[in-house]
Amino acid sequence: MRSLELLQATQDKMIFAFFHLFLLLGIIILAFYSLFQGNVLRFALIIGLLIIYYFLALHKNILEEIKRKKKKKKKKKK
Repeated sequence: MRSLELLQATQDKMIFAFFHLFLLLGIIILAFYSLFQGNVLRFALIIGLLIIYYFLALHKNILEEIKRKKKKKKKKKK
């Protein structure tokens, strides 16, 4: 029963991650679409807000994941 709950939690996290990945890609595409239409202010605003979002919400977690993977890789080599 415990492994089933763990599997469900992992699937939920993957769905959440992919949803946000596609959402962020869509926002980036929208930003570049605005740039190509000549709306530089909208492009700058969207990209600026995405950069702020990255540093406020994602940066710490990404650095922790990189450290975890490096640590895991070092353990495999030993």
